[in-house]
Amino acid sequence: MSAPGPERPTAEGPRPSVFLERQSYRRRRLADAARMLPFLGAALVVIPLLWPRADVAGLGMPLSSAMLYIFISWAGMIGVSFLFGLAARRMVAREDASTEAAPWRP
Repeated sequence: MSAPGPERPTAEGPRPSVFLERQSYRRRRLADAARMLPFLGAALVVIPLLWPRADVAGLGMPLSSAMLYIFISWAGMIGVSFLFGLAARRMVAREDASTEAAPWRP
């Protein structure tokens, strides 16, 4: 048995890090958020189905309000998708710039 002390590096070298790089982590989280957008959009479109009808209860929401809500939520989803696209493009551009700045050395 050996005496307790600092760990010696193995023949393969130091152990790889468990954590991801920041850019890789952010890119994956952005992709996860983008995958959730269709579910958010479906939930937003279904909300008017929960509103009481104007002809049955007398106090319900008119159809014009429901159509306006659906249009606004649709436009909002387009805006959010556009912002996700800009963020993804910016991340790719930043990664390309960092790889060109540090050339490979043998």
